[in-house]
Amino acid sequence: MTESQGNAPSRRRERFPEISSRAYEHPADRSALVALRKLSGFDTVFKALSGLLPERSLRLLFLSDSVRVGDAQFAHLHSMLRDACYILDLEKVPAMYVTQDPRPNAMCIGLDEPIIVVTTGLVELLDEEEMRAVVGHEVGHALSGHSVYRTVLLFLTSLALKVAWIPLGNMAIMAIVTALREWFRKSELSADRAGLLVGQDLQASMRGLMKIAGGNHLHEMNVDAFLAQAEEYEAGGDLRDSVLKILNVLPRSHPFTTVRAAELKKWAESRDYQRIMDGHYPRRTEDKDTSVSDSFRESASHYAESVRTSKDPLMKLVGDLAGGAGDLGSKLRDKFAGGGSGTGGNGSPGA
Repeated sequence: MTESQGNAPSRRRERFPEISSRAYEHPADRSALVALRKLSGFDTVFKALSGLLPERSLRLLFLSDSVRVGDAQFAHLHSMLRDACYILDLEKVPAMYVTQDPRPNAMCIGLDEPIIVVTTGLVELLDEEEMRAVVGHEVGHALSGHSVYRTVLLFLTSLALKVAWIPLGNMAIMAIVTALREWFRKSELSADRAGLLVGQDLQASMRGLMKIAGGNHLHEMNVDAFLAQAEEYEAGGDLRDSVLKILNVLPRSHPFTTVRAAELKKWAESRDYQRIMDGHYPRRTEDKDTSVSDSFRESASHYAESVRTSKDPLMKLVGDLAGGAGDLGSKLRDKFAGGGSGTGGNGSPGA
């Protein structure tokens, strides 16, 4: 990185020329995006939708009632933004706004051009390196094209509220919203990876997630203990807890924070991450040759492996049944009762 760009980092970080977003995308996110990009007429449909979506209204709203980041306003954020675009080789720097909101949050929206918005609560909560990871996260959304689908999700969520009095209409829209939310949760894992590629400081990424979960009290928190929560969340309880986990996550656009931290740490320790850092990654020039079927096979393989290695009671049961192990009725009875395969002395499931 050169001084002429005004983005010289305080420490050396790798840059990734022509990196394709496929390099860091979660398999489920990647397969959906590849399919959408290959879908004939997809761009035309969304351009037609753009007249209905509130994108122009949102742009005017942020322009008139938020602070646009630049050389004269929030200059340190502007430097981070240009730096992130340089690292990920995103040619056009997106517009970025700071909006007054005590809740720590950030988003990337827009159909034609992405807009990044961060709240004052987030800016005040994070230190420089933690914020760098967040800015890289949002630039990752922009590079992947997530802003398009996030804008559609916001529109459909708003529409569902307006037609809630129409039972069938609301059900149809909410089915699409639920599917979009499931995809978007996976896209958040992708963007977390992009944030790590930009910041190249796993501890800063972990600290940022911990602060989002527990506030500005790092002296009271511990990374290992925080990650242990994710382990306990995945493995703990019985099938009733597994069902509750699903119900809890359905209305959310983001995965739970401990889960994000655990997923990011696992990826940072993977061979895929090391290969990117060594300069071996897919380029954008190769995107047009990407096979939809290959992407879906990779996604299916990922989910199969996730089921096989998961410690969640429901996923373990699915894995057992897929492997032809045991009787469905007895397994369901044992799992929902909160016990294992053994029984107590009175024949009831063991504790």
